[in-house]
Amino acid sequence: MKKLLFLLPVLMLGLFSCQTKTSPGHLVKVADYRKAESFLYRQNDSAYYYFNKVVASSRDSLQIAMAYNNMAVIQSDAGDYFGSQESLSMSLRFLDEKKEKDQACLSSDYNELGLTSINLKNYEAAIPFYELAIKFSRNEAFKLIFLNNKALALEKKGSYVSALKLYRVIISQTKNEKEYARTLSNMARTQWLYHPDYNAAPELLKALRIRQKENDFWGQNASYAHLADYYTRKRPDSAFSYASQMYTVARRLSSPDDQLEALQKLIRLGPPQFTKSYFDRYQQLNDSVQTSRNAAKNQFAFIRYDVEKGKADNLKLQRDNTEKRYQIARQRVFLFGTLFLLVTGTVISVIWYRKRKQRLDLEAQNKIRESQLKTSKKVHDVVANGLYRMMTEIDNQEGIDKTRLLDRIEDMYEKSRDISYEQPELPALDFGEKLGSLLKAFATERTKVVLAGNRNELWNRVSMPVQYEIEHVLQELMVNMRKHSGASNVAIRFERKGNQIHIYYTDDGIGLPKEVKYKNGLTSTGNRINHIQGAITFETNRKKGLRILISFPVS
Repeated sequence: MKKLLFLLPVLMLGLFSCQTKTSPGHLVKVADYRKAESFLYRQNDSAYYYFNKVVASSRDSLQIAMAYNNMAVIQSDAGDYFGSQESLSMSLRFLDEKKEKDQACLSSDYNELGLTSINLKNYEAAIPFYELAIKFSRNEAFKLIFLNNKALALEKKGSYVSALKLYRVIISQTKNEKEYARTLSNMARTQWLYHPDYNAAPELLKALRIRQKENDFWGQNASYAHLADYYTRKRPDSAFSYASQMYTVARRLSSPDDQLEALQKLIRLGPPQFTKSYFDRYQQLNDSVQTSRNAAKNQFAFIRYDVEKGKADNLKLQRDNTEKRYQIARQRVFLFGTLFLLVTGTVISVIWYRKRKQRLDLEAQNKIRESQLKTSKKVHDVVANGLYRMMTEIDNQEGIDKTRLLDRIEDMYEKSRDISYEQPELPALDFGEKLGSLLKAFATERTKVVLAGNRNELWNRVSMPVQYEIEHVLQELMVNMRKHSGASNVAIRFERKGNQIHIYYTDDGIGLPKEVKYKNGLTSTGNRINHIQGAITFETNRKKGLRILISFPVS
């Protein structure tokens, strides 16, 4: 199976090299790749060496990825599974999932990662790798192979039901005789593992006959293994016969892993007088395999070291030449850099001076505008709302004291003269009484104003600046009510909860539209509330009337 999967990068290279006509240096890298391919499965050390040359010197990302893929296959065949995973990880770094030309190599990489995971008995990890291999494959035949590998991982993991579902899908779509036989044998073995009483012999033998007809020795090797396992308890003599045939085929294929597996079966199933001979052969072959694989791992490391050393030597020569050119270039850069800095410094100084002048002019304009806004706000709060309050009292109170009225007008006149004074007039003591007098001044024959909870104790710990802001916020709300709401009843309730004071305003007027346009008055109200770290909420979805909640901290 590995040899079939290994054709993926080979076919990709054929398409790649046919379409590429570039520099002689690039052609050298293609030549190294082809030379590496020529050594595959004949002299894998040489193949690994030339593939490693490609990854060390090529600038083509896809070619590097394919070389790493082949190196991983060679390492896996030599039993260096962790080294194979490392090479596959490097291959993936040079591939882009969005590029269609990279997807065949991506598919092969993920399939190989699945195979190494199975060889390391990490069956759970193998499954998502096979799913990715299927995702990026554009070849239906390869998709079925990857699907079979995923089913095998599920079987090894013990998920027999899931594995059987996949095998049924594969066998319904398979047209190739060899692949049909493989799927049939795997499915029968899985069914037997799931139900030990299942009669798997007919399907296992059918798969073997197809493989014998197709001269598929790798497939025959697998069939003999399956049949030996199946007959171990039922017919040990038949199991021994199939194990012997597996050993014969495995030796013909020069597959040490399969020979070791067959010898394990023969030791367990063979006559007692032959057991020692099988065990000696097993021990000798196992020691040889371990020695060979350790040597291969070391050889791969030496090959990588030699190539990296040569690359480092070339880089050192290039660095020495570059250093000489750098010294000359540095002198020129210093000369031109000094001139550039002088010119740049002059330009920056001129720009900075102009920007500074513009900033100072803008700040002066902003100060004037801010002063104008403060004056406008004071006129609105002190004069306009004060006059409106006196008008309301004159309009609704009979026998008003003219002397008191003249005193208030004179006071407002003085305030108007001193309108530019920066500090706000702070409220006097007994703020609750003062606030109650302010709010009740807006009561008329048509509008009742009811207050609740406005006690002097409520305001004891409220600072005078906050009292000042609250007085003007409520005055603004009452002025707006008088001008616009047409309310008959107004209720204002004061409440203290912990460190917060809540003011509930309710009237039965026309309310506010859903899309409220905040003019100067309401905008000023919001700014005042923000200034004292409070919050104001307008309930605008009422059928009639208006409800407002004002909250702010005591200190």
